[in-house]
Amino acid sequence: MLKKLCLTILGTSTSLYIAVCLLLLWGQKKLVFVPDSQIKATPEKYKLDYQDVWINIDREKIHGWWIPSTNKFAPAILYFHGNASNNGDIVDNAAIFNQLGLSTLLIDYRGYGKSSPTFPNETRVYEDATAAWEYLTQTRQIDPQHIFVYGHSLGGAIAIELASKQPNMAGLITEGTFTSIKEMGRLNPLFSLLPLNLIVTQRFDSINKIASLKTPLLMFHGTDDEIIPPEMAKKLFDIAPQPKQLVLINKAEHNNLHKVGSPEYILNLKQFILENSGD
Repeated sequence: MLKKLCLTILGTSTSLYIAVCLLLLWGQKKLVFVPDSQIKATPEKYKLDYQDVWINIDREKIHGWWIPSTNKFAPAILYFHGNASNNGDIVDNAAIFNQLGLSTLLIDYRGYGKSSPTFPNETRVYEDATAAWEYLTQTRQIDPQHIFVYGHSLGGAIAIELASKQPNMAGLITEGTFTSIKEMGRLNPLFSLLPLNLIVTQRFDSINKIASLKTPLLMFHGTDDEIIPPEMAKKLFDIAPQPKQLVLINKAEHNNLHKVGSPEYILNLKQFILENSGD
C-alpha cells in the first residue's frame, strides 16, 4: 500500500514537473515581454521638438520619435526601453539627453506603443534594433561614430547584441541590465529547479556576447535594484573589454536611477559622451 502511494506521488510529481516545463517552454515569451500600447506621454511634456518616425520592416512598421538637437552636428543617441515600457514612459530620459545637447531616437519594438501589433520575440526585437540603426545611418546618414546606443533592462541586452554587430558605434550605455534570461530564471526558486538550458528559447545571452565588444562601454546600475541584482552588472563588467566604466548609483532601484542618481548620473553620462563622440 505504501509502495503504491509512493509511486502515485512520484507519478503525480513527475507529471506536474513536466507540465511546468512545457508551460514555461511555450509561454516564456509572455513572461519576457509585456507589451504596452498605451502612450502615457509624448516629448511635448517637456516642450521638445519631435517628429514621428515610421520604419518599415517585414511589411510591418516600427514607430519612433526623433528628437533633434538644435545643433545639427550633435551626436545622436538610440534608446532601447525595457520589456514593460514604451516610448511614452521614457520621455524623462529624452529630456535629459536633450539637455546634454544630443539628438535622440526612441523606438518601440513591434508589439509596443504604436508599432505593428505582432507579439515580440528575441529575433524580432533584434531586427527592430537593426532597422532603427539603419534608419539613423542610412536614412539620416549619421556617421556611426556619432551614434551612442543606450539600453535599459531588456533594452540593455538588445543594445549589447547590436553593439556586437556594429563595432563602429561611438559607445554603448546600459542601465540595469542582466547577464542572461537563463540566469534571471535561476533567481526564481521554482524556475531554478527546472532544466533551463533546455527550456529557455528567449536567451538574451549578454554574458556570452559582451567579451567581443569593440566599442567603449558605460554601465549604470542601482544598488537597490529590486528586479536585476547589481551582481549581474558586475559579472558583465568583469568580462567586458576596455575601455569600460561601471557606475553604481546608491539607493537607486530598477526604474528610477536617472532620478535618484542625478547629478552623478548626468555627469558620468556627459563625460562619456564627450570622450567618445569623435569630435
